[in-house]
Amino acid sequence: MGHHLHGHGHTAGGGTPDWLPPALMLLVAAGVYLLLVRRARRRHPVLGWSRWRTGCFLGGILLLGVALLPPVAPFGHEDFRGHMVQHLLIGMYAPLALVLAAPVTLLLRSLPASGGRRLTAVLRSPPARVITHPAVALALSTGGLAVLYFTPLYNASTADPTAHWLLHAHFLLSGCLFAHVIAGPDPAPARPGVRARLVYLGVAVAVHAVISQLMYGGFWVDIHAPIDQVRSGAEIMYYGGDLAELLLAAASVATWRPERRGVADRGAAGRGVADRSAAGRSAAGRSAAGRSSGRGVVPARNVSGGS
Repeated sequence: MGHHLHGHGHTAGGGTPDWLPPALMLLVAAGVYLLLVRRARRRHPVLGWSRWRTGCFLGGILLLGVALLPPVAPFGHEDFRGHMVQHLLIGMYAPLALVLAAPVTLLLRSLPASGGRRLTAVLRSPPARVITHPAVALALSTGGLAVLYFTPLYNASTADPTAHWLLHAHFLLSGCLFAHVIAGPDPAPARPGVRARLVYLGVAVAVHAVISQLMYGGFWVDIHAPIDQVRSGAEIMYYGGDLAELLLAAASVATWRPERRGVADRGAAGRGVADRSAAGRSAAGRSAAGRSSGRGVVPARNVSGGS
């Protein structure tokens, strides 16, 4: 494997530092979220907005900043290990933090009623249900890694700055989609139960493990980088991915509401009492009818004995 990773300069066109555009985009994203928080609190002062959610969003922005700004960004351009660190930060850690910030719920609270209805209609539309299906999210996030590293796609992305940024965008969007499906607090009409979500997460864990092991062994991968970098990158992917998926599993389990079963059990018990009461009333009615017809001696004793 030859070392063909490209080295980006420190300035973009016109002498602008190449770290400035992503830094500005991240600042704008943080500013928009904070403005929406202010509007949501103003429109719904009783509900307010959780500082925990706000902290999650700002934490996600911080993780993206670490990945997209120096010193990690130049390292990612020049070394496969740096690329893998970027991949984990952009595609797994930052998405979980951003999703836990519940940006869709915040937007719904910030919009007027008509805008909220339109957004809800979009979220419930057939295309949205397809995109947010766990199998689709799994294919786009985890399945995309096989396409990236077992085809010439990765090498092509390192040779073209535009393709490189598109790759980052894919990592971020597909990671957010998968985190939303597995553990997102935002509304998702097609989201399955926690058990089913953990099964999909288990498949993602297995696929990550297989890809990283094949990468470490040099089987079928198409990565133009020194062998030691590829092996170290595979280890970063293996252990760093495990930790990210453990956090995702914890966030998913945190949405479990076992107390609902207790409510359901109490409801079932209540229905059982009602059914027994109705049966008792029915039996009493039959005994009364029997007495009125001269056949009520034995039924009358049975009813009295049962009480």
